[in-house]
Amino acid sequence: MSGTTTIFYGPVINPKSLDAYAALPRCLLCVGPTGNVEWLVEDVKAHLLQETLAQKGCIDEDVVELKMGEFIIPGFIDTHTHAPQVPNIGSGQQYELLDWLDKVTFPMEAKFANTEFAQRTYQNVVRRIIDCGTTTCCYYGSLHLPSTKILANIVHTLGQRAFVGKCNMNRNCPSDYIEDSASSSLTDTSALIKHIHELPSAPTVHAATGTQHEPLVQPIITPRFAISCTGELLSGLGELAAQDPHLRIQTHISENHDEIKFTKELFPECESYADVYDTHGLLRGNTVLAHAVHLEESECKLIKKRDAGISHCPTSNFNLRSGVAPVGKFLDLGIKVGLGTDISGGFSPSILTAIQHASIASKIVAMQSPPSSKPPPPGKYASRQLPLPTLLYLATLGGARVCALESRVGSFEEGKAFDALLVNVRSEAGNIGLWGADLQDIDGGKEGKEKEVLDGLLERFFFTGDDRNISRVYVQGRLVGGKSFRGRVD
Repeated sequence: MSGTTTIFYGPVINPKSLDAYAALPRCLLCVGPTGNVEWLVEDVKAHLLQETLAQKGCIDEDVVELKMGEFIIPGFIDTHTHAPQVPNIGSGQQYELLDWLDKVTFPMEAKFANTEFAQRTYQNVVRRIIDCGTTTCCYYGSLHLPSTKILANIVHTLGQRAFVGKCNMNRNCPSDYIEDSASSSLTDTSALIKHIHELPSAPTVHAATGTQHEPLVQPIITPRFAISCTGELLSGLGELAAQDPHLRIQTHISENHDEIKFTKELFPECESYADVYDTHGLLRGNTVLAHAVHLEESECKLIKKRDAGISHCPTSNFNLRSGVAPVGKFLDLGIKVGLGTDISGGFSPSILTAIQHASIASKIVAMQSPPSSKPPPPGKYASRQLPLPTLLYLATLGGARVCALESRVGSFEEGKAFDALLVNVRSEAGNIGLWGADLQDIDGGKEGKEKEVLDGLLERFFFTGDDRNISRVYVQGRLVGGKSFRGRVD
């Protein structure tokens, strides 16, 4: 589709806030040659379709009409995952975090010293993640510069929007998987940033404002966590970040009780785990903090003050027995929250799994809270089940805010990128766990029922869908993945 104008007509689901999304059964959406949404008309009855197209000057343009059981949503945003851990999916279930790192994770990541292995593996990794519907991904690479360059190159070639970082690790790591010094780690990090900035990309300009947007692939500073970095290294990374306010930062925080205890022993001069990052200049509005399961009250206030974001990784938190993050509390405090798969602590590359487990995690928090005879106040999420609009928001617009990308992606608006999924919840998709829309006793065309039907299809997709239901994946208007993409013959 890239380089041409394409118009979609049919059901579109568009996130608006934590509380609401627009369910638009008869939406007309135009994607221009640059891959941006040029215009959107929320409700166009079938008999007014040609008239509306004529008013927009698009009388000769092709229109993609969606079938019953198909709809378009913004692409998923994975705010936290580890590309070199994908081969380990499903392994090491018996361990908690620190033992899991030593016995399962570090040995796998060390293999990426071999660039041939990295090339072969990362090609498969990125393809899988795209086909799961992830249009934007925050990737941790290994500590190896050459292999992380390969990861960035593959992401760029396959057309995904992403942040790619080389892990910084100069202490408390195995002897065969540790950087020589803080200075060598900083040198390699700067080299990766330069490499990614030099990847070729066509400039994307907002037609109305003339604003030039960032390329699809961006570097991100990636101290693995405070345990693996000396104060010298963290300070150096903070100085590097200070040189470019647009450079994102990603790391882990407060995932596991033993991790927190060890961090405080390593940095006794800091008031808290969050203060370690703040003291070294790494806590700001485009910092992505993964997990945050056991934050102290002072840390919540500090994270909010610095406008940093949290990546909620419920699958990993369950799997490694880390705990349940109080996401509702974070939302009530106004802290930005998105979802992460955290492969391979998490055992699925799909944000759909993260959505399902985020819902379960919120139910666990609700069950453990004192019962109340009153319904929760509007706009309050602590100690309650996260509703469908909130889950959609976390997977899309919430993740975009965490990545400082909300002006580009996460919802459909004029001038924003068309990063989108065409979802098919018909039986022809082949997902035996999802009761197909074409088998339901519903009348999607009955006046007044269309939005209700679309709500039901979204819920069904979220809780029983998988990659078979993701027909097409678009990034910046370009078809880059999905079931239809996999099945085509070039």
